[in-house]
Amino acid sequence: MKIPQILALLFALAGSLQLLAAQTTNEMPDTVAPGATLVKLSNEFKFTEGPSCDAQGDVFFTDQPNDRIMKWSTDGKLSTFLQPAGHANGMNFDGKGNLIACADEKTALWSITPDGQHTILVDSYDGKKLNGPNDVWVMPDGSMYITDPYYHREWWDYNERPQDSEDVYYLAPGGKELKRVTTDLSQPNGIAATPDGKILYVSDIRGRRTWAYDPQPDGTLANKRLICSLGSDGMTIDNEGNLYLTGNGVTVFDPAGKRLGHIAVHEHWTANVCFGGKDKQTLFITASTALYSIQMRVRGGWQAK
Repeated sequence: MKIPQILALLFALAGSLQLLAAQTTNEMPDTVAPGATLVKLSNEFKFTEGPSCDAQGDVFFTDQPNDRIMKWSTDGKLSTFLQPAGHANGMNFDGKGNLIACADEKTALWSITPDGQHTILVDSYDGKKLNGPNDVWVMPDGSMYITDPYYHREWWDYNERPQDSEDVYYLAPGGKELKRVTTDLSQPNGIAATPDGKILYVSDIRGRRTWAYDPQPDGTLANKRLICSLGSDGMTIDNEGNLYLTGNGVTVFDPAGKRLGHIAVHEHWTANVCFGGKDKQTLFITASTALYSIQMRVRGGWQAK
């Protein structure tokens, strides 16, 4: 989600504490398959983000500065899925096979069909542009939670955030209007939910905290509680409920917030993660100019079905 021009700001805000918090030791978490090592799949990008897996196990991710969505197929082939792509950032598949993308060129949330046609779901709140939709998580019922921080983009013609704060929003299934569901976060970024949709995790990257909430039937969030004192750019969850946070590599926490280990990624910034592959048992990592993978013992949580 961070293009190279703002990496220095990210490091100032989060990098040093991310490093201290994440690398007490560099042991692999036991969620990684025994003996597995990190593999660089490709490094032909400007800045990678937004990985998400479809029902077949293909992984789609963004090369945001180059305004394209890439596809890494289960047979190891790389292709361009969509270009231009609204300078898409975070993405997540819905249950119908549509790719939901935070297309921040016009501060919009897109739904992209398998043949590449897109529909704008929302692009504003309370009559004003969004700051720049950053990450999205589709819940089992088709509703969506979107993080909307402000990171200035070179393709914008304004220099101040349109909204009065940086928040999380809820979009009901089939809805056309967003509901603001947080008011007390500094800069919400990574987001993920348990497979049953009963717990939503949100990372406040500037606040250097990751929180858990209980989503309510109307989309509001209750019972806010601290999971760990670590912010995150992207986030995903496995079938055991463990959380994968990014920034300085990938740090893994169990559902209670206990640190399980750290996957070192030797790049300036690790942006995001998802599970993919035919068995959903490979962790894909977008980091700076590259795409990585590592074989896992666990599988991804809820994915497109």
